[in-house]
Amino acid sequence: MISAVAELFEIHPQTLRLYEREGLLRPSRTEGNTRVYTDDDLEQLQTILNLRELGVNLAGVDIILNMRGKMQRMQEEITQFTEFIHRELSREDNALSERAKNALVRLPRRDMVPAGSRPPSSNSPGSNSPGSNSPGSNSDAGSAPGVSPSRSRSS
Repeated sequence: MISAVAELFEIHPQTLRLYEREGLLRPSRTEGNTRVYTDDDLEQLQTILNLRELGVNLAGVDIILNMRGKMQRMQEEITQFTEFIHRELSREDNALSERAKNALVRLPRRDMVPAGSRPPSSNSPGSNSPGSNSPGSNSDAGSAPGVSPSRSRSS
């Protein structure tokens, strides 16, 4: 109701009508055509009055309010975009975690070898399998593991 709002803000009801005519306030109306001011309308009115106290004319108030509205919309867009990015990053992180989990090979405990030790192999000393370096084998005793003894160096 216009008279209650005017009294609350200590202004004349004509001032509220002027702000409405200028498009600075847009109160809704009842079926009986009575103005209804929401909390947002009252906040807008307080901003208008603060700007007027600072010496801003009505055209300047209009520009400032429009810029303020644009900034609020942009902030909402930035917030939505940031939330989207966080959701996408979280989704990617979950997908990578799942791929990493599936890439790991689980070994039964009996197949695990403590670090620094080697499982017995057929090439270990004492093994008489072909290709071992045991006494009596045809392999070159001075060759390094993994190097074929059949190659000779001629320089």
